[in-house]
Amino acid sequence: MNGSTYLRYEMLRTLRNRRFLVFSLAFPLVLFFTIAGPNRHVQLGGIAFPLYYMTGMASWGTMTAVLSSGGRIAQERSVGWTRQMRITPLTTRSYFTAKVLSGYMMALFSIAALCLAGSAVGVRLTAVQWVTMIGLLLVGLIPFAVLGILLGHLLSVDSLGPALGGMTSLFALLGGSFGPIVTSGFLFSLVKCLPSYWLVQAAKSAIDGGGWPPAEAWIVLAVWTVVLARIASRVYQRDTARS
Repeated sequence: MNGSTYLRYEMLRTLRNRRFLVFSLAFPLVLFFTIAGPNRHVQLGGIAFPLYYMTGMASWGTMTAVLSSGGRIAQERSVGWTRQMRITPLTTRSYFTAKVLSGYMMALFSIAALCLAGSAVGVRLTAVQWVTMIGLLLVGLIPFAVLGILLGHLLSVDSLGPALGGMTSLFALLGGSFGPIVTSGFLFSLVKCLPSYWLVQAAKSAIDGGGWPPAEAWIVLAVWTVVLARIASRVYQRDTARS
């Protein structure tokens, strides 16, 4: 099996996963229409509420989408599929690339659905604002893609579902996907150390005219990505040595 064949297989498999279609696509969409629809004329700090809430739901949905790769990895480990693939020409890089790209594919679906939903209730942005928001969202998702791979090799199928659900909800809540929970003080300083906070800020870039916090955001995302990648590499090597 070569890399392109496996990537195509992984994309099709992802599209058939109803659970993650619900949690990364349908659920944020339904929640958006339920809450933003009746409040389409409400202003929140001078910002149209549908725009504000659309960006929060986009960060939550995309986060769930890229973390879903962990579920597929854990499932493959449980049935010995990863052990079988190691005797094929498929490289480790191709294997993980397919997982990440399939997660990003779901993230793009989630973004597209929420952008269309936002437009339906009155969100109006320029082409530059749309592109900036989507591009920064994809960058902000990098540490979550690595985290999904780590959890897939660290947890079993039975424990991964609750872990992903709880972790995603906690990241979304603290990061401000449903609205900011703190705006100052020591707790706010801690929240700003989370990648989910900067993911939400990336989604909200359209509100601020496309601005991206210059240094702090990149540092937080880079540190989380490097640390998680190191841990994921060690866990993968340990898991491979056991097989």
